[in-house]
Amino acid sequence: MMPRDNMNSLVQRLARQALATFRGHAAAAETKAFLENQSRLRGLLAQVKAADLKIVPRYAESSVTSHSLGPPVTYMHICETDDFSMGVFLLKHGTSIPLHDHPGMYGMLKVLYGKVRISCFDRLDTSPESASGGQQFSPPLLPFQKSSLKASLLRSVGEYTEESPPCVLSPHRDNIHQIEAVDGPTAFLDILAPPYDPDDGRDCHYYKVLQPGSEGADKSAEGQVEQTHVWLMEIPQPNIIPLKLQLRDEDNIDSDTFSGAHLHWGWRATLHL
Repeated sequence: MMPRDNMNSLVQRLARQALATFRGHAAAAETKAFLENQSRLRGLLAQVKAADLKIVPRYAESSVTSHSLGPPVTYMHICETDDFSMGVFLLKHGTSIPLHDHPGMYGMLKVLYGKVRISCFDRLDTSPESASGGQQFSPPLLPFQKSSLKASLLRSVGEYTEESPPCVLSPHRDNIHQIEAVDGPTAFLDILAPPYDPDDGRDCHYYKVLQPGSEGADKSAEGQVEQTHVWLMEIPQPNIIPLKLQLRDEDNIDSDTFSGAHLHWGWRATLHL
C-alpha cells in the first residue's frame, strides 16, 4: 500500500485539478484553457487506484452476501463545491445504476476494481410529436406517455475495468448512461461538474429504452451495438437509491455490509482546496 502522504497528495491533486477545470462553470465555453485542464484532470484520474482511497476489493461475492446484506448501491461522499462533486460508488454483483441523465453537466468515471458495463446515449433535438409519427412500441404507449418520449442515439456499450482509461461525458455527448456491475462487485470514482442542483435546472431524470413493435423489431440485428436511434421514455425515480456515507477521519468500515469491499478510511474527507 502507498505511503499515506502520497495517497493524500494524489486525491488532493485530483480535487484541486477538478476545481481548476470547472471553477465558475468554466466548461461552458470549452476554451483552450478548459480543454487543457480537462486533459490534466483525466490524466490524474487515470492514476487513481483502489488503494489510494483505502479500498481493499473483494472480487468474490456469494449470492447470499450479495442480496441479503446491505444496500445494492452505496455512495461514499468525498467532497463537493459549487463547481464539482467527487465520490465513490460501490455496486453489488448483478446491480446497476439505472439509465439517467446529467443536465448541463460534465462527468468522469474511473473504475477502481471490478468491471462495469456502460451504455451511453445522446439526446436528439427532436420533439416527440414530430418524430414518433406512426412508430409503434411494445407494449403500446398510453396517450399521456407520449409527451415523455425522448429521441436518442445509442452511442456505445462498453466494459471498463481498473486498467481502462476514465469514461467521460459532456452536456451534449454520452450524457445519458446506465452503469451495470459485471461478473462481481465493483467500485468507481465519480466526478460531476457542476453537481446536481434541482434549483438550478440540474435535476436527475431517469429513463427506460422503449422496445419497437413487431414492424420495427427486424430493422436491427440482435445484440447490435453500433450507433442506433432509439426512443427513451422518462420514468419516476427507481427504487434503487444509493446509501450515502459521509465518512469521518475516525471511520473504519468493514464494507462486507456494502459492496464486497473492505473500506478503511484513514484520512479526512475534508480536502484543502
